[in-house]
Amino acid sequence: MEGAGVEGCLSIETFTEVAEAGVSSPQFTSLCTWLVSELRALCPLEEDVSPACGPEDAETFQIEMSGLLGELRCPYPSLTTGDVTSRLRTPENCLQLLYFLSSELLAARLQARKRPRSPEQENRSREAVCELQHICQALGMPEVDPDCPIPQLMADIKSKISGLLSTMPPEQMAPLLKTPLASEEWKTVEKIHGALRAEYQCRKCMMITRFDVTLESFHWSERAKDRSKAMAKAFKPLRQSLQEDSQVTLAHLLAARDDLSRIIKTSSGTSRDKTSCAINKVLMTGGVPDRGGRPNEIEPPMPMWEKRREGGGGGGYQRWGKRGKKKK
Repeated sequence: MEGAGVEGCLSIETFTEVAEAGVSSPQFTSLCTWLVSELRALCPLEEDVSPACGPEDAETFQIEMSGLLGELRCPYPSLTTGDVTSRLRTPENCLQLLYFLSSELLAARLQARKRPRSPEQENRSREAVCELQHICQALGMPEVDPDCPIPQLMADIKSKISGLLSTMPPEQMAPLLKTPLASEEWKTVEKIHGALRAEYQCRKCMMITRFDVTLESFHWSERAKDRSKAMAKAFKPLRQSLQEDSQVTLAHLLAARDDLSRIIKTSSGTSRDKTSCAINKVLMTGGVPDRGGRPNEIEPPMPMWEKRREGGGGGGYQRWGKRGKKKK
């Protein structure tokens, strides 16, 4: 409701204007519903009020409001006694209802500020301060003053960024996303982002599983058993650093510059200048073994895995040759 401008209606003049419209007005019921929703977010209330879509819902709205006022122990008899559907017929009673709900919300917000914050809230606060410190450090600004108001700090950061942008060539800061998106388009972008994150997570899980299997195979050797602790100590930090979830967010889309759209192939000349080495000049001649890897060409029965035998003998599985046929 805040996005619809309801919070901007919290003034005496607006309250009077909305109360004049009465309980049959969607603006009055929407304002009451928003006040109740904000109050429920701070207080454990059982009763709730549904917004009225039109005059035909006014009776239901008044019945639900009566139950809520009873739970809040409203001290005004004009709002708690008499016929339920007649209590909000006058603008005075409607105005009194708005005053009561807004005063209860103000008191609840003041009480919420006095409560000690939970560990989760403390962690989020520390993370936010840490991010602001990183931003100030990257912009060459002094460290964040704990007593500095957040609006003032954000204004200083915006001013600093605007000053830096004015000194840079426009072509270097051209954004990759040049077209402003509407709310529905952003929802579509979020769906695409969710699908890509799921795909990336699946691929990363597969790669991490392959890493775990490969790491486990290092311990099969008899010589490796004596060095298992040293191997685990060496690989454990690397394994713990691997995260399955993608760290790319929509903020990266907004921060992407136009030069990211220029994709350079790994086989291009500029890339090969840094990656070429002597091994690339070695040419394999003669009968190059066929490594297989084509599931559609494998004929049943499928190869069976078996325990590694002493002295080798096939590497722990039946040997398969070209086109998946078992060698005699």
